[in-house]
Amino acid sequence: MANSRQRKPDDRSNNVERIQGIIKNTEEKLHEAEISMEFADPMQSKMVKEKNERRKQSIEALKDEMKDEMAARKNGEV
Repeated sequence: MANSRQRKPDDRSNNVERIQGIIKNTEEKLHEAEISMEFADPMQSKMVKEKNERRKQSIEALKDEMKDEMAARKNGEV
């Protein structure tokens, strides 16, 4: 039986804005987690610090991806 579902074409036209939203959301979560550490026990605080480090790494990767998408948009690839 043939697959009746068709894949959607790759629409990169809003990737820059989408990535910006993800970055903003992640930065907000990072900030909220830092505030929550004031009330956390040492073990929870350690876990929050580790998670925030991963968040910071994700933000940097997302910024790089956003630069790539902006370059693609500028070059007419999107």
